[in-house]
Amino acid sequence: MKQLSTKVVIVGGGLTGLTVGYYLKQVGIPFIIVEKEAHAGGVIQTVTEDGFTYETGPNTGVLNNEEIMSLFGSLTGRCTLSVARKEANKRYVLYKNHWQALPAGLMQGIATPLFTWHDKIRLLGEPFRKRGSNPNESLSDLVKRRMGKSFLDHAVDPFVSGIYAGDPARLIPRHALPKLYCLEQDYGSFIGGAIRKMKAQKGQPKKFTKEVFSCQCGLHALPQAMFEVIGGDSVMLDCRQVRVDKGADGFTTTLHCGDEPVTIFSDWMVMATNAPALTEVLSFMPQALTDSVAQMVYAPVVLAVAGFRLWTGMPLDAFGGLIPSKANKKVLGVLFPSAIFPDRAPEGGALLSVFLGGIRHPELVGESDEAIRQLVVDELRQMMEMEACEPDLLRIFRHETAIPQYDSSMDERLALIGQLEQSYPGLVIGGNIKDGIGMADRVRQGVHIAERIISES
Repeated sequence: MKQLSTKVVIVGGGLTGLTVGYYLKQVGIPFIIVEKEAHAGGVIQTVTEDGFTYETGPNTGVLNNEEIMSLFGSLTGRCTLSVARKEANKRYVLYKNHWQALPAGLMQGIATPLFTWHDKIRLLGEPFRKRGSNPNESLSDLVKRRMGKSFLDHAVDPFVSGIYAGDPARLIPRHALPKLYCLEQDYGSFIGGAIRKMKAQKGQPKKFTKEVFSCQCGLHALPQAMFEVIGGDSVMLDCRQVRVDKGADGFTTTLHCGDEPVTIFSDWMVMATNAPALTEVLSFMPQALTDSVAQMVYAPVVLAVAGFRLWTGMPLDAFGGLIPSKANKKVLGVLFPSAIFPDRAPEGGALLSVFLGGIRHPELVGESDEAIRQLVVDELRQMMEMEACEPDLLRIFRHETAIPQYDSSMDERLALIGQLEQSYPGLVIGGNIKDGIGMADRVRQGVHIAERIISES
């Protein structure tokens, strides 16, 4: 059995864990990342095949905080940022079986059929409505109260399906969409808050751009670049049977790396995994406690990637299209990667990413490849205005615990996490169980964890 000793063990080699390691490396704090897959990056994986470059997990991120901007800046020469084409900033919503662009301005907002005239007129009074008083008000109730049901049905609901694969009646804005929640709580309204924030930021240098991003050659270039900086000696891949015990002198991690048993002694234990892994890995904790923290609802998602060497459907002049619950479809949305970024499909062709399942239809993750294929082909033919839908490439990926749902159980879960970290000094519980689900959120959390370890070491 191999025995190792280090300052920090990080369980999970996805974006959060790699970010922690990347910044610990800068100051010389020794660490070991433990990853169950045979590659770094977790669910972020890019494949190039037959002239198409596609993602098997997340497709894009958003440059919406300083940490993600700083990370890309520090990786210059190793990872090249690619931002979405300006021509693809339009978003479609399916309305009466046809795509309608979400309004991008006042005149489009007046003209759009997505919202009723009653709600359009009622929106004029939004800045004057009083703040909500229920911190656990659902997103659907918040939107109906401030904007009206048609805004919920044809803007917010499809947005939530596209981002969270979730149900706005279950998501809590304070946790799931904190910036939206704070607009009302801090400024009194969505519209008034947005205007006041714009005025306050006018003339100040932009710390982040809010652009949609990928990388040249695909998203996997980002975790791969961090992996290369960290070095293979500090990352253990293909790890199985990972268990962590807590003793008086720190943490003991046992695992199998390939076929070799390994024991690692450390002062710090960072959990950068999804919630279910907490119960499996943290063997020293009372099961009832870890179960309470780990029993988070995850939306299962099926991703179908469809590539066409010659595109014959509707013009792909947008980021993609989202599908409201009212449409009664099993498809959550369609992304147009070849319209957003260069070199994703052959010249004259197209690449589409089709998302299915989610909280609406969790059963789809268990359907056969043939059933998924037929569903995707039938839906694309109708939605994308194609006479015949015959993809030259169609690949299917299942993610059973794709996206955590930040619902009304979050307050209790966050309180328990705080108690556990206080009870077991050196334990840090991160990952998508808290702090947001976007790629920039994962990077920001990783930076903050690294800063905490550095300051306390």
